[in-house]
Amino acid sequence: MTIILSFSSSSKVWDDISWIHGIEDAGYQGWEIVADGNYRLDSPERVRIIDEAIASTNLSITVHAPYSDLNLATLNYPIWRESIRQICTCIVQASRWTDRVTFHPGYLSPVGKMMPERTWQQQKDALREIGMVAEDHGVLACLENMISIKEFLCRDPGELFGMTGGIAGIGVTIDIGHANTTGLVKEFLPFIPKASHMHVHDNFGDHDDHLAIGKGNIDWALVGPAIAREYSGTLVVEGRSIDEGSESLRVVREWLA
Repeated sequence: MTIILSFSSSSKVWDDISWIHGIEDAGYQGWEIVADGNYRLDSPERVRIIDEAIASTNLSITVHAPYSDLNLATLNYPIWRESIRQICTCIVQASRWTDRVTFHPGYLSPVGKMMPERTWQQQKDALREIGMVAEDHGVLACLENMISIKEFLCRDPGELFGMTGGIAGIGVTIDIGHANTTGLVKEFLPFIPKASHMHVHDNFGDHDDHLAIGKGNIDWALVGPAIAREYSGTLVVEGRSIDEGSESLRVVREWLA
């Protein structure tokens, strides 16, 4: 299996872009851009700055689409359309650098809780539209499993793969840290060979802390070898800092040795 080791940090979205040079210095091969804050891809000037920074490195690129205040499952039509627009805009811009863009599923709003079947359909319709744009631009848009907030869709592997199955241009990102908050790490392991993209980070199961690998309670002795054995693609370590990313990288390299 071929695995590209990449780093991402949502805590850096307001920082000057010069921080990314530390990713390569730490030993990573790639950077996953979190397309929010100073890194939104709907601004030509920001895209230019990111483009120049990427060109100054040897990092491969993947992208995480914006997610703040978006909801692909909302029954509020203007919000639904804007959510799709922002993700599709991100995909189009990201296609200059990558063929993988991760994005979040929607969630049940107060009105949506009264009409869960329609909420599910809204999400499916959004995926079809996003998938068409992704396919047109040579990108696989990867829907990510969510944390243990009960309103979120796609917290378990059955729902995640059931939601995405058969939709052109749509893949799946398995996030092991998110799976730990729902107590479903072991349930996700058999699906690793089907993953289009992966995120790893640690926590103690109650919060999505993005701790360095080995600093929470995930059983990496079980998970690490499964990833090394069953997964091929970009493996994104999500962390709060380059230093913590370096800690995680040492552990991941042991799995792959």
